[in-house]
Amino acid sequence: MDRLLFPFVSIVGQEEMKKALLLNIVDPSIGGVLIKGEKGTAKSTAVRSLMQVLPWRNSVEGCAFNCDPALPGRLCPYCREKTQSGKEMKSVNVRMRVVELPLSATEDRVSGTLDIEHILKTGERKFDPGVLAQANGNLLYIDEVNLLDDHIVDLLLDSAAMGVNYVEREGISFSHPSRFILVGTMNPEEGDLRPQLLDRFGLSVEVKGDRGTKERMEVVRRRLEFDTNPEEYTERHGAESEQLTSRLSKARQILPEVSAGDETLRAIVNMTIHFGIDGHRADITMMKAAKANAAMDGRTSVTKEDVRTVAPLALPHRMRRHPFEDGAFDKEELEKCLQAI
Repeated sequence: MDRLLFPFVSIVGQEEMKKALLLNIVDPSIGGVLIKGEKGTAKSTAVRSLMQVLPWRNSVEGCAFNCDPALPGRLCPYCREKTQSGKEMKSVNVRMRVVELPLSATEDRVSGTLDIEHILKTGERKFDPGVLAQANGNLLYIDEVNLLDDHIVDLLLDSAAMGVNYVEREGISFSHPSRFILVGTMNPEEGDLRPQLLDRFGLSVEVKGDRGTKERMEVVRRRLEFDTNPEEYTERHGAESEQLTSRLSKARQILPEVSAGDETLRAIVNMTIHFGIDGHRADITMMKAAKANAAMDGRTSVTKEDVRTVAPLALPHRMRRHPFEDGAFDKEELEKCLQAI
């Protein structure tokens, strides 16, 4: 099925959207991406096609929670029991994947369920994993996230922030690691997210259809080529997709070595103050995104250009707006902030 997805590397334009997605793959702690835009702007296509370029990761063989054996502090209860009893855990190399959450999903489907009857009869915990178990170490995608029930969105965002899914039924509890990249797409014409939920997404992008004749022609041309022969078209872009996968893997490896000086930190803080951003989430997100951007370029130090690149992704959705106010991000003001450093 992966080969029938339109190649991510062949998407025309939408550079900010692609950048936001890739930065989160390099550093999942950035907090995910919200992609807003009119219909037909490749939002869903871009997210689903990430399957072709996602890097590989270690996982415990047979673990329903995709535990990473290199992180003993983040093991599920079952893997922890094996470790404590001295049993060997086999490690396998698996590719990260996109786990899609349908709008109709119930809370039990998302969190998983405890089999209370089995526990009372045998004294052993029996947990049926949900979507949050599948998403651990992967990318969790919600199309039309603005139409998802608020309590489900709250549940997802809390799990994404804490890295743990906690389930309690009839006084019996179970928890497992649930660290994932949350990606939501939506059409603002169908309603918006609550401001407090909007702020929980690390980055946000507003996409629009190409207005230029050449760009629109190229979009149509590539799509028709793909529809005519998906296998051949995907294979033609296979080498470029592999190069991007390799680039992402290398970026994830060097990310811990990337450093940013006080000058960069001062620039970020001055910027969030200038734009009237509440709280500190934007500052932290910008620093993480700037480091991820440097790692994508193979560098171990953050520059002013990294800050310039990530600011339009981390700030606009956190700015206070009055009714009927234009939501466009003023990049001239951004430049003034950067020049003042």
